Amino acid sequence: MTEKTSGAQVLVADDDLWILRMIATVIERRGHSVTLASDGEQALTHALISRPDLVVTDIQMPRMDGWDLIAAMRKHDSLRDVPVIVLSDLSDDDSRVRGYQLGVEDYIAKPFRFEELDIRVNKLLQRGHRPSQPSQVNRPDSAQTIGLVGTLDQVGLPSLLTLLELDRKTGVLTLHREIAGKTESGQIELVHGRCHAARLAGNDTAVDDEVVYLLLEWHGGQFEFNQQPIATTDRIGRSTTGLLMEAARRADEAGRADEAGRADEAGRADEANANHADDRSSD
Repeated sequence: MTEKTSGAQVLVADDDLWILRMIATVIERRGHSVTLASDGEQALTHALISRPDLVVTDIQMPRMDGWDLIAAMRKHDSLRDVPVIVLSDLSDDDSRVRGYQLGVEDYIAKPFRFEELDIRVNKLLQRGHRPSQPSQVNRPDSAQTIGLVGTLDQVGLPSLLTLLELDRKTGVLTLHREIAGKTESGQIELVHGRCHAARLAGNDTAVDDEVVYLLLEWHGGQFEFNQQPIATTDRIGRSTTGLLMEAARRADEAGRADEAGRADEAGRADEANANHADDRSSD
């Protein structure tokens, strides 16, 4: 169902009719044309007939779910570079990682605010419909190719490193975050999915594995992975699993130390209160 012909062409797939209508209303207000589909199979048919500029899809749908829809799109040359926004109540890291593996441009967990969807759709379309799988785009002017872009609150660094290891990626993972009005950034160099070196801007005391442990403590920020040749030798000497296990051990040790410190502080406070009570009773 298409009601407007100006602006971009957006294909929306969801088995919830109310959500379909609300999303269409939001997008059409921007002057875009909207085609609606109630399942992945119907959405794929629409896309093959008329290539959309953007696809917004649910995951859990009858006949063909969102994952199969995206995978099917990637098999067609005409649809391979169409950006995709996923709407889903599957908000775990594994689902988000699967989305990134399929080249999903953005991921919005249900329930969501339609204002948020409007902002993300508009922002994506204003970027000139950037291909959703840049890793497959040839860039003759550079050996560098963007493979993954996202935020750490969508996909945590442990899951991201595991994904890169499973895919045996080689390149540079760059992370940024804003904290106390300042921008912090770090980089991890990977060869065949294995962390070879790491550095944190403005921090000369922590290097390589120590930097990885610091970055694993980040709970927010943005990441970008660029596929490119890496000549750095392995200065870390641990697998991803080894790094994650050591990070977990350190976090557990720090937690126990904090707990012990709070217990000591509480004990001193109790002792001080008891001494104060004794002084008052002796008076």
